[in-house]
Amino acid sequence: MSTYRIEEDVLGKVKVPCDKYWKSQTQRSLENFPIGKETMPESLLYAFALLKQACAKANLEYGKISEKQYQAIDHVTSQILKGHYLDQFPLHIWQTGSGTQTNMNFNEVITTLGNQWANETILHPNDIVNCSQSSNDTFPTALHMMMADKTISELIPSAEKMIACLRDLEKENEGIIKIGRTHLQDATPLYFSQELSGYRSMIEHSLQQIQDSLKYVCELAIGATAVGTGINCPKGFDQKVCSILKEKSGIEFVPDPNKFHALTSKDAAVLLSGALKGLAANCMKIANDIRWLASGPRCGIHEIEIPSNEPGSSIMPGKVNPTQCEALTMVCVQVMGNDAAIGIAASQGNFELNVFMPLIAYNIDQSIQLLSDAMDSFRERCLKGLKANKEVMDQNLHHSLMLVTCLNPIIGYEKAGKASQYAYHHNLSLKEAILELGYLTEEEFDQYVDPQKMI
Repeated sequence: MSTYRIEEDVLGKVKVPCDKYWKSQTQRSLENFPIGKETMPESLLYAFALLKQACAKANLEYGKISEKQYQAIDHVTSQILKGHYLDQFPLHIWQTGSGTQTNMNFNEVITTLGNQWANETILHPNDIVNCSQSSNDTFPTALHMMMADKTISELIPSAEKMIACLRDLEKENEGIIKIGRTHLQDATPLYFSQELSGYRSMIEHSLQQIQDSLKYVCELAIGATAVGTGINCPKGFDQKVCSILKEKSGIEFVPDPNKFHALTSKDAAVLLSGALKGLAANCMKIANDIRWLASGPRCGIHEIEIPSNEPGSSIMPGKVNPTQCEALTMVCVQVMGNDAAIGIAASQGNFELNVFMPLIAYNIDQSIQLLSDAMDSFRERCLKGLKANKEVMDQNLHHSLMLVTCLNPIIGYEKAGKASQYAYHHNLSLKEAILELGYLTEEEFDQYVDPQKMI
C-alpha cells in the first residue's frame, strides 16, 4: 500500500504523505525550506483559523460562497480553534517572507478536511477558502490578531499581577527607612516602600505604553489583497471581517485606513516590540536591584531576604542563589535582541510588501510569551516572599556618611563635605567627625541629623 498520494499544482505533481491533510504548496515548502527547527507559533495558527472563519462568514454574506461551503469551513476552523489538527501546520519560519505558504497551508488543510466533512468536493484552496483574500493581507492580519490577543490575554494580566504584588509589598514595608544609593554609592535616606513604589510605577508605565500600542496593532490589513488595491475583494469586506472578528474575540479590530501602509509597513509591530523592550528594561532593573540588595548573606548588602528555592551550588554546601532574578534578566536580554531583529525586519518593506513577516511573528510571539511567563514566575517565587532585613537596613542607614547632606543649610556645603571626608579617612562615624571638627555640639547634631526628617 502506498504511503503517499499525488497532488498537482501549476508546477506539476508532488508526493504528499497519505496521513497528511495538506496539499502540494505545503509539501513544496517543507521540501524547499529545511531550515532550522522554528515553526509558526501556535498563537498565529489560532489567529489564522479565526481569520479564515471570519472571512468565510463575510464571503457567505456577500454571496461569494454557498451556505454549505461556509459550513464546511466553519466546522474545520472550529476544530482547529479547539486545538485539533495543529500537527497539520508544520511549516518553518524561514520560508517565503510574505507567509504565503502558511496561508496556503491553511487553505489546503481546510479544503481537505472540509470536503471530507461534506462528503463531496465543495471546497478549493484558492477559489473558495482563499476567496476575497491574498496571502499578502491574511498573514499581516493574522499577525496583528495574534499580537493583540496574546498581549491582552497573557501579558497584560501578568503585568497587572506584578503591580498588585509590588503594591502589597509597599504596604507591608511602610515606615521602614533605608539608605538610598546613586552611582552604586551611598546617598540620602528614603522609605523602603518608596523604593518599591518606584518598581511598581515602572511596570505601570510599561503597561500603559503597551496598551497604547494596541490602538495600532488592532488595525488590520484584510481587504488589501495583493498590493493594497483590494482586487477581487468586495467593497466593505474589510469592515465586515473586522466586525465578525470583534464579535468572536471581543477585541476592537478595525480596518487599517490605508491598505498600502498595512501591507508594507510593520510599524505597529515595532511599536509593540519597543514597549515590550521598555518593560524588559524595567524588569531588568528591578531584578538586578533585588539580587544586589539580597547579596550576601554575610559579605554583601543583604538588606532584603528572598526565598530559597533550590540549592545554588554543586560544590559549595548551603549556597543559595537569586535564580529567579537570573531567569528574568535572561528573558529581558532575549526580548531586547528580538526587538532589534523586529526593527531591522520592519525596515525592509520594499515597494508594496514587507517580506520579513514570519520572523516578526516568531520574535514578537516569543517576547510576549517569555515576559508573561517570567513575570509570573518572578512574582510567585521571588517577590511574594521578599522580606526587609530591618536590622541591616538600620545599621547601613546610621553608618552612612551621606546623612551629612541635611547639614548643608546649617554648616554649609564646604564644611559638610570636609566632615564627610574626615570621617571616611579617619574611620569615624559622621557624628564623631562633626564633634572633633567642632562644627556642632552633640545636642545640635542630634537635633539636625534625623533620617526621618530627611525624607
